[in-house]
Amino acid sequence: MLTKIYADFAVSISELKRNPQAIIDSAQGEAIALLNRNQPTAYIIPSETYEWLMEVAEDIELGRIIEERRREKTQALEVEIDDL
Repeated sequence: MLTKIYADFAVSISELKRNPQAIIDSAQGEAIALLNRNQPTAYIIPSETYEWLMEVAEDIELGRIIEERRREKTQALEVEIDDL
């Protein structure tokens, strides 16, 4: 079975166990695919990249909420403050 690896660098779990910081340093800020039996099981990414991804995910979620509320607005009823 072929599996696509979404990183230019790949390392086995046993290699990573030997010297994790050396592996991370050699990738120079790029993602590292962590392989188990030649299949990717995880990706190691710099903390800055992870933080950026979390911000992007939050922006996408906020965009979804905005669109949902815009659709709800068409069903809203206009009332006067004195009627409340």
